[in-house]
Amino acid sequence: TEIDWKAYMEEVEGFANGTLDYTQLKGDTGPLVYPAGFVYIFLGLYYATGRGTDIRLAQYLFAGLYLLNLLLVFRIYCRTNKVPPYVFFFMCCASYRIHSIFVLRLFNDPVAMAILFLAVNLFLEEHWSWGCLLFSLAVSVKMNILLFAPGLLFLLLQRFGLLGCIPKLCICALLQVILGLPFLLVNPVGYLTRSFDLGRQFQFKWTVNWRFLPEEVFQNRAFHAMLLLAHLAGLGLFAVHRWHRSKESILALLKDPAERKHPSPPLTINNILWQAAHVRLLNASAQIIFVLFSSNFLGVCCSRSLHYQFYVWYFHTLPYLLWCTPTAKLAHMPKVLLLGVIELCWNTYPSTVCSSLSLHICHGLVLLQLWYGTAPLPALHPHTPSRRPAAISKKAQ
Repeated sequence: TEIDWKAYMEEVEGFANGTLDYTQLKGDTGPLVYPAGFVYIFLGLYYATGRGTDIRLAQYLFAGLYLLNLLLVFRIYCRTNKVPPYVFFFMCCASYRIHSIFVLRLFNDPVAMAILFLAVNLFLEEHWSWGCLLFSLAVSVKMNILLFAPGLLFLLLQRFGLLGCIPKLCICALLQVILGLPFLLVNPVGYLTRSFDLGRQFQFKWTVNWRFLPEEVFQNRAFHAMLLLAHLAGLGLFAVHRWHRSKESILALLKDPAERKHPSPPLTINNILWQAAHVRLLNASAQIIFVLFSSNFLGVCCSRSLHYQFYVWYFHTLPYLLWCTPTAKLAHMPKVLLLGVIELCWNTYPSTVCSSLSLHICHGLVLLQLWYGTAPLPALHPHTPSRRPAAISKKAQ
């Protein structure tokens, strides 16, 4: 359980000793391959735990991070009221692998995901600039957060148009420059190639999702290119047919929101106004979460390799992805069963042909129910007022 923690501490120890050449920061498991935000956060943990020697204290800190992560996730789910309460038991108590990733192995993946969920909470509160800042901070801890980026770009275009979303993107880019500046000044090429290496090869012995393939296929660049094309095609299909809810062309997202077509305003009756506003709030929250979570899930499905710590990339989003579609009473059990099988696949060590195939089948089933169960929502149109509310409104006047 100490292998990765010790490697992290060795990597940041070089920075603590004054090494600013990113190519010289290394640990027992190899060179440092994470962006600069990782270095600063784990440098704080390095000093807080007596230069990394007090592992028990580090575990307590990660236990606190685990509870904070759950709080942020629960707050997100409360905004939609789609997931039945009993599902949260599985999220809290039924995943040995997630507990191991947080408290036993002390990976940087849960740190990045906790910051990401904080950013999502800010998006739900319409604090888009602060949310983009936190999103970029999460990316600086681990690059898997970029799987949410296509969904975030879509949401920014939807709310601000092309010109309006440029300042938000500048926030994301500026933070990356500020965090990486000490390393960029010394060896910019070394920093960029090490911390944002999108072509890095993964070891076949650790793969969870492609065990059923021969190793030569797993390492083949043509296979990687095929996965990238599948990922881009999936994002395009979801963006056009599931994320985009308007009857206008998706190119209308490039316009200023004030220039787009909008439905007629709702009736001027207080209770109807409140109900319409409440429905719009729920729909807006649901759309933000659906776009971000499905964007990430598409990336996970098309990943070149999934290692055991990568489970935390999407574990806390699975309940929403499964229950965001209309669910009959008898349909709850198959969804719970899907969660159980996915958990079993991730708890099978080492992975097998059966476990990796089962994982892909489960992912495929989730994608199918997302595609067929989330037809674009109709625009919110006001209902024709009946005579009775009209009479009530006259009395109220």
